Amino acid sequence: MPEQITPLSILYFLLHGAGTAVSVVLFLYLLLCRGKAIAPDITPPARLRRWAAALFAVMAMAHVWWMLFYTYSDDTSSVIYGLLVALDCMVLPPVFVGTLLTMLQDRHRPLWPIFVVMTPCAVIAVLQTAMPSVDLTTPNKVYGLFLVMAYIIYMVVAVRQYGRWLRDNYADLEHKEVWLSLTLLIALMLLIMSYEYTDDYVMNTIAHLIGFPLAGLLLWRVETLKDLSTDSLAPHPDQTDVCLSENPSTKGKATHIGQLLVKHCEDTQIYLQTDLTLQQLSAAVGVNRYYLSQYFASRGTSYYEYIHDLRIRHFVARYRELAAAQKPIVAQQLAQESGYHSYSTFSAVFKRRMHKSVTAWIHEEEAVGTRKP
Repeated sequence: MPEQITPLSILYFLLHGAGTAVSVVLFLYLLLCRGKAIAPDITPPARLRRWAAALFAVMAMAHVWWMLFYTYSDDTSSVIYGLLVALDCMVLPPVFVGTLLTMLQDRHRPLWPIFVVMTPCAVIAVLQTAMPSVDLTTPNKVYGLFLVMAYIIYMVVAVRQYGRWLRDNYADLEHKEVWLSLTLLIALMLLIMSYEYTDDYVMNTIAHLIGFPLAGLLLWRVETLKDLSTDSLAPHPDQTDVCLSENPSTKGKATHIGQLLVKHCEDTQIYLQTDLTLQQLSAAVGVNRYYLSQYFASRGTSYYEYIHDLRIRHFVARYRELAAAQKPIVAQQLAQESGYHSYSTFSAVFKRRMHKSVTAWIHEEEAVGTRKP
């Protein structure tokens, strides 16, 4: 950092202080406030709220200790500087990782590997201050960048796995929300990395300005993410599977499950229930969800595909019924009646099933209707 006081340096320190204040306020809000200001009708995971609070707390403390350092010392070859860098390495990455992993609610990955892989960064930072004649900064930064890239690749794979889990367990949840969470956390992580890799006031001022909307987006994500906690997919030893006890052959079991689905799902139209889960369907049908998943897999499909097939069929039947009666038709309203909370989700599913857009299909149906006597 330059030693002279300039308008840009004053702006930087003002933004630094504002960032600290915002982090403290968000930390206290997430930790102490019971209500949800953004989405009061949604119950987010309690663990996610606590992790996000810890993230804002650590960010506030990092703002404070670096502000104090550059105000009273600014000696990047001192032991204090090395200790602060080591502290950053051991504190910031785990809270970022913990916050993101709590968004992937079906996963319980341990955090200890993060401490292990970050330990070399902390050790090198301390050694650099002890041996100022040896340049250890460059290899430390290269190692840090390698870890960031490896982490991003790992989380992309994890989010893809989470997306498959969502599709197998929930009928109407938008996967794009999960990718937004990943993008948001990666952006915040890169923002913090910028402080370690540059001493330029301009770059750090830009980073501060970007940090405010990112903090707001993180708060929005925490407040609006639904709690998707559910039981393990594996059957509990105390659970009795009806279809296994009554049908000795595999074919008989499958047939029995199919009959139960027709009786308790298709005939009752439970599939029209928005955000219907595999757990809820298995309870309604009376079949353990593990065996129900196996049944869908044996048919070359999944719970997700099964429910959407029924919903699209319902939409088509209802549309043609209303068209025959010459009643007004609103596609968005009919999609909601068919079990879709989001019209964009319905549109994507419809195009995948019917191989044409909703608009194109409606035009074809109208053209057929006008040709009828």
